[in-house]
Amino acid sequence: MPETQFETLEDAFAYCRDLDASLAERLRLFSDASRALHPEGQDVVDGLAERLRASDAWAAAPAPGDLMPKFALPDETGHIVRLDDLLESGPAAITFHRGHWCPYCRISTRALAEVQDQIASEGASIVAITPEREAYGARLKSDSGIRYPVLADVDNGYALSIGLAIFVGAQVEAVMRQAGRDLPSYQGNDGWLLPIPATFVVAQNRQVVTRFIDPDYRRRMAVDDLLRALNLARSRGA
Repeated sequence: MPETQFETLEDAFAYCRDLDASLAERLRLFSDASRALHPEGQDVVDGLAERLRASDAWAAAPAPGDLMPKFALPDETGHIVRLDDLLESGPAAITFHRGHWCPYCRISTRALAEVQDQIASEGASIVAITPEREAYGARLKSDSGIRYPVLADVDNGYALSIGLAIFVGAQVEAVMRQAGRDLPSYQGNDGWLLPIPATFVVAQNRQVVTRFIDPDYRRRMAVDDLLRALNLARSRGA
């Protein structure tokens, strides 16, 4: 279905989320539909991506070869999940998402749900990290059909510590407010900070094997690339 045939973003989202296609194609199609239906909002997103790229906003984030900083964060049920515990049995994929309200995050997590059994069967694990309170993490988990933990990074503390959290800026805040995105309620603070969506694949020795960070949140790590990286991390062992 061409993006010009969608009457609403909700229609476009439902179609793209469940499309039998690569994650990149699903995201591209939804982005094109969003631009066709609300071009002014996409122009603001373009500006945000350009600003972040020009400032190299994620320069301090862990790179391949670095040790992934440890975390101990509550999941959607309040259970504390530690990086060390995840790595006991194999490598892990650490994925950062903006929140349950973000259609690109919801499309991405739906695609990851489709391979979660394969990841687990091969001795690896995956977690999602969002800056939202636990109840909203539970919504993302339920909506996407994922069974792995959704961790609450309160006040973006962990994302800030590894150089991923950004101020959205006045223009993006205005667009989000107009769309009914109530970040202060979701996050429990009025900071209007979000993580740059990212994926880190970490070996059992805590070494980052590969990462994907793009200042344009409409782009995410390809699922096949994530699976290959987990296999590489597994071959490196502890």
